[in-house]
Amino acid sequence: MSVSATSSLVTPPTTNNISRRSANYHPDIWGDHFIQYIFQPMESDETMKQIIMLKEKVRQMLVPSDALRDANLIDSIQRLGLYHHFEHEIGELLQHIHNNNVQNGIITLNRNEDLHSNALIFRLLRQQGYHILPDVFQKFKNEQGNFNETLVDDVEGMLSLYEATHMRIHGEDILDEAFSFTSSHLEAMTTQLSPSLATKIKHSLKWPVFKSVPRLVARNYIATYEENPSHDATLLLLAKLDFNLLQKQHQKELGDITKWWKDFDFETKLPFARSRIVESYFWILGVYFESQYSNARRIMTKVYCFTSLMDDIYDNYGTIEELQLFTDAIQRWDMSCMDFLPEYMKFCYKAILSFFEETEQEMAKEGRAFCVNYVKNEFKRAVQAYYTEAKWFNSNYIATMEEYMAHAIVNSGYYLMTSASFIGMGCIATEEVFQWLTNNPKIVNASTVIARLGNDIVSNEFEQERGHGASSIECYMNEHGVSREDAINELSRKITNAWKDINEELLDSTDVPKPILMRVLNLSRVADLFYKDEDCYTHSQGSLKNDIISILLNPCPISGK
Repeated sequence: MSVSATSSLVTPPTTNNISRRSANYHPDIWGDHFIQYIFQPMESDETMKQIIMLKEKVRQMLVPSDALRDANLIDSIQRLGLYHHFEHEIGELLQHIHNNNVQNGIITLNRNEDLHSNALIFRLLRQQGYHILPDVFQKFKNEQGNFNETLVDDVEGMLSLYEATHMRIHGEDILDEAFSFTSSHLEAMTTQLSPSLATKIKHSLKWPVFKSVPRLVARNYIATYEENPSHDATLLLLAKLDFNLLQKQHQKELGDITKWWKDFDFETKLPFARSRIVESYFWILGVYFESQYSNARRIMTKVYCFTSLMDDIYDNYGTIEELQLFTDAIQRWDMSCMDFLPEYMKFCYKAILSFFEETEQEMAKEGRAFCVNYVKNEFKRAVQAYYTEAKWFNSNYIATMEEYMAHAIVNSGYYLMTSASFIGMGCIATEEVFQWLTNNPKIVNASTVIARLGNDIVSNEFEQERGHGASSIECYMNEHGVSREDAINELSRKITNAWKDINEELLDSTDVPKPILMRVLNLSRVADLFYKDEDCYTHSQGSLKNDIISILLNPCPISGK
């Protein structure tokens, strides 16, 4: 129920002669490009029949055989971006591998001393949620308790062990040691190997498969898989056709969303804000790319766009008096509050309330209107957190790390985006799932830490130059009297621990269905992508532009076409 505005809301200040901060964000780099795809034809019936035939051939491959052969097949299917077509078959095959090659949580393969086999099967079973112990890697240590230096000659094994270390949880010292051992040696050997192998290693070191966005994993692996002389032609062709089919669907979706953004004319009416509609959609594409989540992507992208606008209003443009008015209006959630807002806020406020009302009506047809209320409440929480941050900046207040981290759980926007990711998931996202989210689950807290601290580390210098409140870096430096470098090292350690939290929560979690947890994992992966080296959302002209081109513009070449 909406609440009418009261006399506590005052007349908005005039905007004349107000000194405002400016971040000087670069303009949208895509323009109307994706609108052209709204009416493009989808794949031909002939291609669709070919995909169905190829799927059946792959399904016939997914029967128990040799454990290593089965593991390599599953790994290829997952990396090629085809996992979602064969979840049941892969689940049964991994169950078979577990039943026949694991005793008391420890892998017992015939290939006892084969590092690649042990590491690959360990990773695949961990990803599936099995409690596999890392004790299997003790056999690869010497009498001094260090990993055998002879392992360095086994590049495939070293890469597989490195990938396996990203499944580690708290207290697994052997996997911490394995991570240090493999990452340092793999980095050193890149100067001694062939260019193609060195490139493969560098890519893995930067983008371990478990932490990477699935679409980017698929696009990269399709190319490297094709170069492998022993590749399976059926798998490769299916991967290319499926990638291109999804790409056309994604292009059409993005065309529709771009048109929505342009029709609202956000760029003209809110010129101080980042215009990043393509980047926003790409962020959400990392959360779910599968065909059945088309409506979920549409809804979640729009929520993300509004969140981005709020962030820029509170960070860069609004005065503290205006922000108080806006915060009160968002909490009241009533169109009559518009009368008390400055013009630029009126426009934004009306768009937000109208979108949520339309979404609520849409969900009501499915009997799921309740889910919009949960997202609305998270939106209110996020805006309140933005206002708190603005007040801290306005009063030159530097929070303690405890204060900052408690605040960061909300102002990262990741609780809001997590709730929004559930809206379009259908009946699996029950009210119990949304209630679970309100209880601050550890896996979601960990995801917010990855997003918030990752953002702080890469955007700190830019934000401080333009005038911004104290980030976690300044808070930690101020509280502990350390250098910026020391602060960043500590925040990086917190991010590493957050990934361990996520891994723990993914092991045999029964609180909510696995697809729900996958949204949280994928949000963490996207944060890692966007904040790996810089704030790629804000500064989207570099590596992110290339990623978008590879996923949303360039189809996979198919022989004979």
